[in-house]
Amino acid sequence: MIINLDHFIATERPRWERLEAMLRRLAEDPWREMPLEEARELEALYQRACADLARLRTYAADPGTRAYLEGLVARGYGEIHGQRAARRRLRPWAWLARGFPQAFRRRLGAFWLALALVLVGSIFGAAALAFDPEAKEVIMPFSHLHGDPAERVAEEERRALDGEDRGEGARATFAGQLMVHNTQVTLTAMALGLTWGIGTVVIMFYNGVILGAVCFDYVVAGQSVFLAGWLLPHGSVEIPAMLLGGQAGLVLAGALVGRRERRPLAARLRAVMPDVVTLCGGAALLLIWAGIIESYLSQHHEPALPYAAKIAFGLVQLAALVWWLARGGAAEEKRAAADGARAEEAGA
Repeated sequence: MIINLDHFIATERPRWERLEAMLRRLAEDPWREMPLEEARELEALYQRACADLARLRTYAADPGTRAYLEGLVARGYGEIHGQRAARRRLRPWAWLARGFPQAFRRRLGAFWLALALVLVGSIFGAAALAFDPEAKEVIMPFSHLHGDPAERVAEEERRALDGEDRGEGARATFAGQLMVHNTQVTLTAMALGLTWGIGTVVIMFYNGVILGAVCFDYVVAGQSVFLAGWLLPHGSVEIPAMLLGGQAGLVLAGALVGRRERRPLAARLRAVMPDVVTLCGGAALLLIWAGIIESYLSQHHEPALPYAAKIAFGLVQLAALVWWLARGGAAEEKRAAADGARAEEAGA
């Protein structure tokens, strides 16, 4: 029984406001994946609001308060019982602009680890080629990279000068092959997280070895400008996409290992799978774009296309990608943090 209606409303209102803030964030960003703890809090607040509404209906409460609580409960019912999922399917832009970069930042530690593995592999690959130039054929899996870089550059520039072209059909086929191959590598890096991360670590390191060896080979041959003009247009997207695959694999491995986690394995996997799938989806989109750029831009060289223009394109593209991953959805996160802080202050 409610003995003091005003006291009851004053006591419960902070919880209603917290529920309202959570529902508002979900409405603004339907692609946002809630952590398990936040989902449990949403359900608990919704159930309590339902109970409060039932108690208010028993008494002659202020109609405005009752209408407010009825609307809040209706919104909570819609979010918890499936309307949110329907909205999410209709808003791919929200996922691209906010959901994907937010998932990236939530798992940033795994990304830095994947990047460190690639950098260590790159140093190893460059050092291996410096000490043993004959190791090129062992390290590099692509036969067209086994020759002298200066000779390859001269041949590519001669073809560009003579106007030789593979043709639109050949470029489209090459783009498709690159998309398939690069997506397989990235998804393999993710899937190998099921080996408790061992396979992911190996594939990140090995791709770093290849990258370091190629860069060292061209720099030593005096072809740094060609290398930058060739790699930057597509590599500024392709390499981050590969790192995203490694990041997803390491997140998956972390859930399997479960260090300092008391939850069962199934619960740990359920908690990370939305972010793992999001990271893989974002990486796949980046790889599709990288395949198009590699076929239609990276393969064109001077004098047909100035290296400076290709390098500038790659740098601008990389800067845009970094900004997107660092800032996408950041405003919503700040607003969510502010709402949570206000609700806690009101509850206190």
